[in-house]
Amino acid sequence: MIVRTTEEITGTERDVAGTGWRSKRIVLGGDRVGFSFHETTIEAGTTHVFHYLNHVEAVWLVEGEGKLTDLDNDQVYDLAPGTMYLLNGHERHQVEAHTRLRMLCVFNPPVTGQEVHDENGVYPLVAVPN
Repeated sequence: MIVRTTEEITGTERDVAGTGWRSKRIVLGGDRVGFSFHETTIEAGTTHVFHYLNHVEAVWLVEGEGKLTDLDNDQVYDLAPGTMYLLNGHERHQVEAHTRLRMLCVFNPPVTGQEVHDENGVYPLVAVPN
């Protein structure tokens, strides 16, 4: 059994931030459960382009309001608490935060915690060490 709090991982290597976003990686590939689980916040007034070419991501929005744009077909969705989106086709997408967004995210395959978005918003596929 694994039990963790976001408080205990704050400020550790599991707490990763970039300009306008922060990801607390609660479950990672090294935990050997087949997925990773993150609490991600995106700051109000920021816009981010992501493209998880190597991962499927499910996102559950628990706080905030914004807009999600599928950049592959220009479809736009409103984001509000209770909204879930699943990037099962590796869609290139843009998240615009009207207010601070707090999301719970699941990645498959799991991330290791060392990934950083490249210039296209892609996480590289990093093998989980044995």
